[in-house]
This record gives sequence, structure tokens and C-alpha cells, in this order.
Amino acid sequence: MSVSSSPMCGGGETGMRIVVWFRRDLRVEDNPALAAAARAGGEVVPAYVWSPEEDGPYYPGRVSRWWISQSLQHLDASLRRLGAEKLVTRRSADAVVALLQLVRDTGATHVYFNHLYDLLYEPWEVVDDEGQPFTMFAPFWNRCLSMLYDPPAPLLPPKKINSGNLSMCPSDDLIFEDESERGSNALLARAWRPGWQNADKALTAFLNGPLADYSVNRKKADSASTSLLSPHLHFGELSVRKVFHLVRMKQLVWSNEGNHAAEESCTLFLRSIGLREYSRYLSFNHPSSHERPLLAHLRFFPWVVNECYFKIWRQGRTGYPLVDAGMRELWATGWLHDRIRVVVSSFFVKVLQLPWRWGMKYFWDTLLDADLESDALGWQYITGSLPDGRELDRIDNPQFEGYKFDPHGEYVRRWIPELARLPTEWIHHPWDAPVSVLQAAGIELGSNYPLPIIELDAAKARLQEALSEMWQLEAASRATMNNGMEEGLGDSSEVPPIEFPQELQMEVDRQPAQATANVQMTARRREDQMVPTMTASLNRAETEVSADLGNSEDTRAQVPFHAHLEPRVQRQDAIQNAEGPALRTNGFHQPNFFQQPQQRRPEGVAPSVSEASSSWTGREGAVVPVWSPPAASGHSETFAADEADVSSRSYLDRHPQSHRLMNWSQLSQSLTTGWEVENSVQPNLIG
Repeated sequence: MSVSSSPMCGGGETGMRIVVWFRRDLRVEDNPALAAAARAGGEVVPAYVWSPEEDGPYYPGRVSRWWISQSLQHLDASLRRLGAEKLVTRRSADAVVALLQLVRDTGATHVYFNHLYDLLYEPWEVVDDEGQPFTMFAPFWNRCLSMLYDPPAPLLPPKKINSGNLSMCPSDDLIFEDESERGSNALLARAWRPGWQNADKALTAFLNGPLADYSVNRKKADSASTSLLSPHLHFGELSVRKVFHLVRMKQLVWSNEGNHAAEESCTLFLRSIGLREYSRYLSFNHPSSHERPLLAHLRFFPWVVNECYFKIWRQGRTGYPLVDAGMRELWATGWLHDRIRVVVSSFFVKVLQLPWRWGMKYFWDTLLDADLESDALGWQYITGSLPDGRELDRIDNPQFEGYKFDPHGEYVRRWIPELARLPTEWIHHPWDAPVSVLQAAGIELGSNYPLPIIELDAAKARLQEALSEMWQLEAASRATMNNGMEEGLGDSSEVPPIEFPQELQMEVDRQPAQATANVQMTARRREDQMVPTMTASLNRAETEVSADLGNSEDTRAQVPFHAHLEPRVQRQDAIQNAEGPALRTNGFHQPNFFQQPQQRRPEGVAPSVSEASSSWTGREGAVVPVWSPPAASGHSETFAADEADVSSRSYLDRHPQSHRLMNWSQLSQSLTTGWEVENSVQPNLIG
């Protein structure tokens, strides 16, 4: 569709002019939109629109914003080498408005862009025998591995792209950090290398090194034992199908050589890829998974709304060394090993019984690889709100987990220097150490390192009481609904989520949407998240804790139960949060103007909505979640109520791909029979 516009940016000539809109695909390799634009032979205008307001409460955190800024610089340099004049950047509260203005400015005739998600197969292609979406990981991944056609092979970068004269086409200065953040961001640059070419190097290093021993080393929290690819995958610097195909080829080689251990490593790593796929698949079919539990009865769980507990957890002052080490590493580096993610999130949900969305939001604010779909899957799994999730009444002992994943205590010593002189025998439970040992190590519990915030036995008893209350409320609601009374609570879509604490709402003073050349961002208030100097701040912390624990029996009674039970009007932006600007794009009244190459929905398929520590090496890396064995099942009616207001779903189409890259019949398919019976979460951490 041709659009007339003024030629203020060198436009106006006859012929094709294509805006290539980069979103979560910051690469030139295996980029279908860029490849199609290059093949079309017209002038190409690469563009990026920074519109974080569209993400609602999920405004990118400091480390995510740093990564985006570095990746865009890398992408701009790559595009210039291919022949583009520059990457045009725009700042707007609405990406579509900015994109349409760019179209008018450039005289563009077409806009090409990719999906926000990056998958091996489209969500509507992977269904059970009845044509329904899967609701458990094992059958989903088995179906992916046994599809009749392989995922499309990755595309090479275009050899050249044609560029029009953009010298008069303005770009907005995108401000991703303020003065207070530059020091911390400089430390990130010492450990991480954003950019699609660096992602390719990281993948190559992993394939040629740690992958072979991945099955043995992946659980070690005190070493660089994972791939560290998840930030590259999240920002689209690396395509998931490239990772999948290259790992498959490695698996074929090792299978032919009889190297069964390395072959098993590939199977386990591919399963972590499968978890990432499943997180997007789940968000596509259940767009509110980041807001509501997917098992309806959990809407009655009486979460403890205690911001003091939340603050202590964030600062790494719980008194449980493995938990505290993890939270301090997260704040300092923006990174956590997958096993530690499980430990800290399980402690958050089951020991402190804080609302799971608070933890998910904090991970979003602080992780380099923050990924809404994967984080929602991970936290829902830990909460027990998935059909194949971990039981909610299962509390993992941080002491035992410590000796399992950090057997020599090196991880704890690195991040909790107060405990550095403590013998390994006591490193994960200093409260049991003899007084003489504590004195020799320079430790005074309750002074320079806190006592446990709550005893595990007490936490288990409190959790059982909460579960009993949950089932009573659920039974009462079911009885009310069966009686046909109008006061029935209805499905889980009617239950409002607990609001985020104020600290999470004020973390970022957002850059104004109106682009200004030298706008200075207001400094963020971060003192509540900073790891304190223990002797100076523990007195204040202990006062807070004692004041709170003194009323521990009343804490649950203070939770406003009506906040869980009263229905509310659903916000229209709830779905948009899961998908970002794609939904707005699909709402255009210009269906022929916005083109996505090779994106057609098969006939008969309904449209839908989706959407630095000293141990680090130069590699970039990842995670395998651990799940309880599921029942062999596919579609579940427990999800049906989630789709009340998804009638407006739409997705851009694609042509089914059926070509084959290699003969996989020689490989051991290693079909998934269940989640690993260990702990793990956060499938965005690939590997």
C-alpha cells in the first residue's frame, strides 16, 4: 500500500521505500523482516522506537536499559557496514504514533517487522490430538520434538541494503541512564558484551566448550556452568532457531561418536530451550498469566502483604546465607544462576508467603535477562499454580540446598564477606555453629549478620494454616456457585491482583516521552534496595523486623481479604502488557500497509494474543527449571476461565515451514517424560 507524505527526509521518489522496525530482534542475522526488505530491493530505513510506557508497570529496569543502549549501538554499526545511513531512533509514549510519523517523514511505502516473540513453531501449530493447546510442559515439548517438519533454518545476514538519503531525517536522543547509574553500568560492561555479534561469539564458545559437560556441571552455583545466553535471546540478538539447530548438529556429531554423556547434555540444554518456548506458548494462550494464577483455587491463598519482609528479602538480610548471597549478587550484577533463582523465589513464596507477583516484578526490575513470559512461568511454577508445577506445600530447606549447589561455600563467601571465615561445616547454617567458632570467624549473629527472619518449622506450620484457609474459601465459593447465588465469585479472571509495593512503583522516574536533546533523568531512589553495611543498618533492620515479628500472629489477619475476592473491571492494558506494541499494531486500519514477511496464519486457526562476579568468564549464559513429574495430560479446563476478554485477539500470519535441515532420526529424541525432579525456575535463563 502506497502512502503519500512530504519528502522532508529525502523521500518522495518513485519506487519502494521500506521502514524496517526493530523491536525485540536487535540483530541482522536470521532477521526475516530485514532479509525481506533487502530482497525487495528498495530503499531501507532501519528504525527503533523506544516506548517503555506501553509496558505499563513493567518499565525496563536499570540493567535492561543499559543492555538495550549497548545493543542498539552495536546494531547501528552493523547496519552502517551493510550500507544503511543510520538506525533512526524515535522516543514516544506510543510506538505506533511514532512509526506512522516516521512513515510520513520518509515517504515509506511499506513497514516490515517481526513478531515480538521468537519461537521454533507458531503457537497455533503445537496442539494436542484434539486441536487444543497444551497446558503442561512435557506433552508440549514432546510434540515440538516430534513435529512432522523442522523449524525454519536460520537466515544469513543480507549482503547489502540500499539506503536513501536520511541526512535530514531526525533521530531522537534516547536516554537510558542517569548520572547515578553510570558507575554501576560501567561494572556491567566488564562482565557482559551486548550485541548480536557478541551473542554469536558467546554461543560458539558455549558449543565448543561447556556444552559437552553441561549435564554434570549445570547445577554448580559457584562456577560459570551455564551458557549465559538468555540476555542475548531476550533482546533478540540471537535467534532461538539458530541455537536449536546448532545444538542439534552438535548432538548428531556426538551421537555418531558414541559420546552419550555429551549427547545427554544436548538433550538437557534443549529442554531449557523448550522451557523458554513453553513460557511464550503459555502467554500466547493465556495472556494474563503474569497477573493471575492459572489454577483457579490459588486466587484464595491468603498472601502476607508485608513490605518489611519484602525489603529484607531484597537486601539479602533474611539470615539464610544462600538466599542472602543470591539477592546480593542479583542487585550487584543483574544476574543469578538458575538454581539460586529457585532458592530465593521459593523462599519468597513459601517461607515469607509474599505475593508472587511482587517477586516477579522485582526480578523484572533487576535482572539482565528480565523476561515477562519466562518470569511469569517460573514464578507460577514455584507458586504451584501450574498443572505440573511444584506443590505449594513443599518448602525447600536453604541449608540443604546450600550444600547441594554450593557444597564448599565459595558462593556464599563471595557475596557475604561477613561469613568468609566461617568453616564450610557451618557456612549454610551459622545459627547452629558453636559460639567459639562464631567468635573465631568474627561473627556476631544479630549484629554483623542477622538471625533467621523466621524459623523453617514455624514457616511450615504457617503455610499449612494458609493452605487450609485457601481450601476452605475455595470450597465456600464452589458451594455458593453451585447454589446459583449471584454472589458467586466466578472465575479467576475476576480476582484483582495485589497491588505492587510503593518501592516497586517508584523505582524509575521515566524519561519524558517528548524527545528533548539534553533531558536529565531524575535520580532514582534506590537506597531501599542497596545492600546495607551490616553494622550500620542492621540495628534499624532488626527494629523493623522485631516490630513486625512481634505481631506475627496478626499479620495474616491484616491482609485485606476483600482485595482478593471482590471482582473488578478488567483493565484493557492487562493483555497489552504481555505483548507490548504488537497488539496496537494489529489494531491498525491499514492491514495491507504493515507487512510481516512469511507470517501467515493457517486457515481455520483462530487469531490469538501473545505475546559482576569474580567467577564470570567471557561467556554469556543460562538455566534449566526443575519441575515435579506431571500427569500425562494435555488440555485442561482449569485454564478456560482465563480467556474472558480475549475476543479482540489477532496475530500476524505466517506461511507454514516444512523443509528439513537435517535427518534427526539418527538422534535420540529423548522425549520428555516430565519435569526434572529437582528445583529450578526462570526458563529465560537458557541453559
